[in-house]
Amino acid sequence: MADRYIEAIGRRKTSTARVRITPAGKHAVTVNDKSVDEYFPTDVLRRHIAEPFDVEGLDQKFNVSVHVKGGGISSQSEAVRHGIARALTKYEENLRVPLKGAGYLRRDPRMKERRKFGLKKARRAPQWSKR
Repeated sequence: MADRYIEAIGRRKTSTARVRITPAGKHAVTVNDKSVDEYFPTDVLRRHIAEPFDVEGLDQKFNVSVHVKGGGISSQSEAVRHGIARALTKYEENLRVPLKGAGYLRRDPRMKERRKFGLKKARRAPQWSKR
C-alpha cells in the first residue's frame, strides 16, 4: 500500500504537467527528475507549487513527482499547481471546496492567438496609407 499514488494532469496555456502524489512522512517535490529548487529558479514560481498544500484541512505530507512540458517556466509552474490541486481532490474529496474557492482547480485556457493570412500578427494589419 506504500506504493499507492494518485495521478492527475494540470494544464495552463500550452504547458501540461503530469503529477503523482504519494502520502509520505516527509514532504518532497521533484520536477522532471530535478529538485523543485533546481527546476524553478525564483521564489514566486516555487510558491505557486506550494499553494495547494497550504489549504486548511490538509495536514498530510506528500512526495510529489511531476513531469512537465510545453510553454514557459511561469506557465509550467501554474500547470503543476493545477495538477497538484486536482490530485489532492482525488486523495480527499472534502478538499475540493477550499481548493476551488482559492481558484486552484480552474484551468486557465488563455493561449496565444494564431496569426492570420494577410496580417502581420494575430490582429495587427499592415499600415494603411491613403496615397
